[in-house]
Amino acid sequence: MNKDKQEKIVWKNVSYLFRHRWFVLVACFREGIIWRGLMHDISKFLPSEFFPYARHDFDKERDDTGYYKPTDTGDKAFDFAWLLHQKRNKHHWQWWILPEDNGGVKILEMPDIYVREMICDWRGAGKAQGNKTPPLMWFKKNREKMQLHPATEDKIWYYAVPKNNR
Repeated sequence: MNKDKQEKIVWKNVSYLFRHRWFVLVACFREGIIWRGLMHDISKFLPSEFFPYARHDFDKERDDTGYYKPTDTGDKAFDFAWLLHQKRNKHHWQWWILPEDNGGVKILEMPDIYVREMICDWRGAGKAQGNKTPPLMWFKKNREKMQLHPATEDKIWYYAVPKNNR
C-alpha cells in the first residue's frame, strides 16, 4: 500500500472515530452517563486497535441488517484487534461471555451502566454511518446473533426505548 493511500485510510478512521464518539457522547449525556460517553471506545486509539481497524473498516461491507460480522473477515490482525476491543470495553455484550473449561460458555449479566452505553453505542454507530434505524429496531433484527443473559436482554428492551418515552 502506498503512503498516500495509508494516510487517507488513517484520516478516514480518525474522522469516523471522532464522528462516532461524538454521537455516542451525545447519547450518553442524554442517558446521564457522562463519564461513559467521555471514555467510550478510547481503546480504538491504541495502535493495537487503530491500525487494524483503519486497514479493515473502509473495505468491509455489512449485511442488510447493519450487523457487523468481524469474525468473518479473514484478516487475522483485525480479528485480534476486535478481540482486544471487546475485552477492553465492557459495553460489548461479548465481554460478558465466559468460556468454560468444558467447552461451554457462561453468560454473565451486564450491569445497567454498560447496557445503557451499549445502546448509546448502537445509536452512535448508526448515526455515524448514516443509518437512521433506532436501536430497538436494530436489536430486534439482530437479537438472535447475540448471547445475552436474560436480565441483560430485559434491560435492553427497557433502555432501548428513548428516555423520554420510558
